[in-house]
Amino acid sequence: MKRILFYVTIMMTSLYSAKASGQKLEIEQFKPIADSLQSYFKPKAFVAGKIAVLSVEKKGNALHLYFNSPLSEYSFREENVEKVYSVVRSLLPEEYKNSPLFVYSNRSAIEEFIPPFFKDKSKAFSPVKPAVVSKSKNKRKKAEKTAEPLQNLITKESSPLKISMGLQNRHLAIWQSHGYYYEQKLLRWEWQRARIFQTVEDLYTQSYVLPFLVPMLENAGASVLLPRERDVQINEIIVDNDNSASGYSESSGDKRWNHADSLGFGNPREVYLSGENPFRMGSSRVVGTIEKGNQSYAVWTPAIPESGEYAVYVSYQSVPGSTQNAEYTVNHSSGSSKFRVNQRMGGSTWIYLGTFYFRKGDTGQNVKLTNLSNKKGEIVSADAVKFGGGMGNIARKPSEQGSEMNRPSSSTEPIKKIIVPINVTPEKSGYPRFTEGSRYWLQWAGYSDTIYSPTKNANDYNDDYMSRGRWVNVISGGSKFNPKEKGKNIPVDMAFAFHTDAGTTLNDSIIGTLGIYTRFSNESDLYPNGENRIVARYLTDMIQSQIVEDIRATYEPIWQRRGIWDKSYAESRTPVVPTMLLELLSHQNLADMRYGLDPQFRFTVSRAIYKGMLKFLSQKDGLPYIVQPLPVKEFSATLHSGIALLRWTPVNDTLEPTANAEKYVLYTRLNGEGFDNGRVVEGTSVTVDIEDGKIYSFRITAANKGGESFPSEILSVYQAPDEKGKVLIVNGFDKVSAATSYATPDTTMGGFMDFEDHGVPYIRDISYIGSQYEFRREIPWMDDDSPGFGASYADYETRVIAGNSFDYPYTHGKAFARAGFSFVSCSRESVEKGTIDMKGYKMVDFIMGKQRQYKIGRGVNAPKFEVFSKGLRTAISEYTSLGGNVLISGSFIATDVWDSINNDKETQDFVTSVLKYKWRTHYASKTGTVKGAPSPYSFGGNYSFHTVPNELVYCAEAPDGIEPAGDGAWTIFRYADNNISAGVAYSGFYKTVALGFPLETLKTEEELDSLIKMVVNFFDKK
Repeated sequence: MKRILFYVTIMMTSLYSAKASGQKLEIEQFKPIADSLQSYFKPKAFVAGKIAVLSVEKKGNALHLYFNSPLSEYSFREENVEKVYSVVRSLLPEEYKNSPLFVYSNRSAIEEFIPPFFKDKSKAFSPVKPAVVSKSKNKRKKAEKTAEPLQNLITKESSPLKISMGLQNRHLAIWQSHGYYYEQKLLRWEWQRARIFQTVEDLYTQSYVLPFLVPMLENAGASVLLPRERDVQINEIIVDNDNSASGYSESSGDKRWNHADSLGFGNPREVYLSGENPFRMGSSRVVGTIEKGNQSYAVWTPAIPESGEYAVYVSYQSVPGSTQNAEYTVNHSSGSSKFRVNQRMGGSTWIYLGTFYFRKGDTGQNVKLTNLSNKKGEIVSADAVKFGGGMGNIARKPSEQGSEMNRPSSSTEPIKKIIVPINVTPEKSGYPRFTEGSRYWLQWAGYSDTIYSPTKNANDYNDDYMSRGRWVNVISGGSKFNPKEKGKNIPVDMAFAFHTDAGTTLNDSIIGTLGIYTRFSNESDLYPNGENRIVARYLTDMIQSQIVEDIRATYEPIWQRRGIWDKSYAESRTPVVPTMLLELLSHQNLADMRYGLDPQFRFTVSRAIYKGMLKFLSQKDGLPYIVQPLPVKEFSATLHSGIALLRWTPVNDTLEPTANAEKYVLYTRLNGEGFDNGRVVEGTSVTVDIEDGKIYSFRITAANKGGESFPSEILSVYQAPDEKGKVLIVNGFDKVSAATSYATPDTTMGGFMDFEDHGVPYIRDISYIGSQYEFRREIPWMDDDSPGFGASYADYETRVIAGNSFDYPYTHGKAFARAGFSFVSCSRESVEKGTIDMKGYKMVDFIMGKQRQYKIGRGVNAPKFEVFSKGLRTAISEYTSLGGNVLISGSFIATDVWDSINNDKETQDFVTSVLKYKWRTHYASKTGTVKGAPSPYSFGGNYSFHTVPNELVYCAEAPDGIEPAGDGAWTIFRYADNNISAGVAYSGFYKTVALGFPLETLKTEEELDSLIKMVVNFFDKK
């Protein structure tokens, strides 16, 4: 502590002596200091360079030691700054031991590298020199005064939550590395990285950003902007005022709609060439605002080609006098959602409102804009509305002026050009737009070719990474953070680039996490608002630290922390707001990717990034923060005289003390369409009135002042008008996982074996490209078309693969409803913990899906996702002892008992003696075809289930072969390709039906209905 106080007493001396000429000392006598610091820091992070003393100066009576940049690449806190000074002083020559001491690296005192978030506020100590702080803050305040204060870009009027200690009022620019691009020299579209370990970086980073990180940030109240398409829906419907046949209409009240003076969006072509801007090919409409009276409306009614979820984007013109409160209403399948859009910012591009479920052919679904506002005399603008993500529509060919050779973003090498000697017809990618790089989305979104093509059309690869930072600057231009640049006026607080870099190890060690920022850009260490660019280091340090700490605590205690680089990369150098470039792990390294392909890992990493951003921005503006809660557990939905009773339990976050649930939000869906806007619930249970003949589905989120958690699983209930009985459906399938992986002890072979188990994506997978085919580690990377070890097929890279939807009670329940039965549902935890008592139900349907014991990565933690936990075995045994009937289906209902990570005789005895089947084989069918088998029971028919990845439902690639165990048990189904037993029925004091494949993977509803009807008839038969 004396050292911290000492800094304060000598700070003014430092400022004076820094200007004075110093006496340079011979550095040889100081070299042992560098060796000692290297020994101290080496276990804390992997930094490639070795710490060395560059120079030592005596200025006045103070000693200044200057180290090379590797010292600055470590993370600094007050305790290790103390340690550095202690080590340095202990090794100083005797004549300098009592001198005031300063330690520098990378042009800064090491104290400056401590993020203010980690400073002890009780100490009178500043990590930045007073002169720099004063200059930076004064310029920032002046810049913010000259910029007009504006409201948020988007306000979700229909949200039932008010977030006050999260990321509300924040605008964040986020992007996910590379994308599909046109390689001019090869005359083809291709990925920017190699196809390896079943993915490619261009898609892989999206598997964090889109399903996890962006929703977390938006759940915390942030407006998130992306330079790539965020919607994986391949359909796209454009409704535009320039084409009334597209579904556009308007009505005028007290104020009339008129043509705007400026150009607007137009969509006259199916294909766009470089330089063509669709936002300058049409017109837009404007109307004056009113506070009361007859409203004017613009309405966009899409012709939805296929029922499903569609992102909704609006566009408009930002003109002098634009309203900050343009009210849009999205009318979708389950109701209406209202938004207020600040049209003073974000004009002439696509602005994302949200994603909603739309029914095919329903003309009552639309987007409606009114001129009713809280202030009259302003301007409301109406242009096009976009539904869905669509397919790429930018066509490319080599530049006639010559194509530039690719070069890394940090390179300063001279640019080389080649001329392609043939005439080439412009070519589209043929891929969904969400797979393409930023360069193409930014053109489709109306940005100038100076933004999306800095190379003047000469190199798409370089354009892609160079465009992202320029995009940040143009969207923030005119705001308080970038007041001098003309742009879209959006106050972007920070930017974040998500990458995974390259590198392999043969010994299965982790390459780990690297953070990159840029301290100096355009010969300045200040942002346009006067803020010191060192804040980008604080952002980088905080996010990197959070990621490494959370991974180590949750999955892998030896996860590698790499350096904090101050490097001149385009993505960190160009943006004029604090920016981090993250290299999370190596997509070429098996040890990293055995974690990296797991959805649980992706959730944890994304949550760490969100937490790092939240803490950085909160500290930066001196605001308190609260982290949004984790999803609830032990969810159940039961029926009692026309009332649904829902119960759940909050989850404690052991990594974050503030992430406690204070309230909850209940979302409701009718008959399998979209969920409503939700309503707040104060306790951990709620009742809902239901109508006969309608299937109600529910999901719960936990909430606090910091935001909203991810949703629970989806549970459903149904009251049959003429009930034949009531079924309890237990969702025993809560697994998400990577594909099965292995690494031989001799480190010669390894990889992912999805022929055994493709794994289970969370909801869906947007990064899977195909199976790995090269398992030999010795095969080196040659180029991206020949990547060696880990090389994978490309037959799935344009497809969105279905995963665990957590919605299977609805799938099963529909079949029971059509058979005349009421049903309720619950999580497996509700049965395991005794929250749900099964004895009140004549039959229970256990959905086991692909539940199976699984260890993430190298298996540090105990396996998860076993089919039969002790609690579940006990509950089923008690239920059947009272005469209860059990239906159970799943791919591993026997394999997980007899041939899994942990096998025990107690579980095997339970299965054979209670459920009345036993294991015969794994991989029991390749074709997924099932036929009835002769038995005393009335089962028959032919069925087919999914065995390969697809867009509709997860696949059962390795179903179980199961055989009868004991008297009264018979084979009722066989796999058609080999006659192995696929299903077993037992009749005695109670009855069971066990199927070695998941019912929900059947290819048609008719097949599921038929099979369920046979099951209930079997259970009903005396």
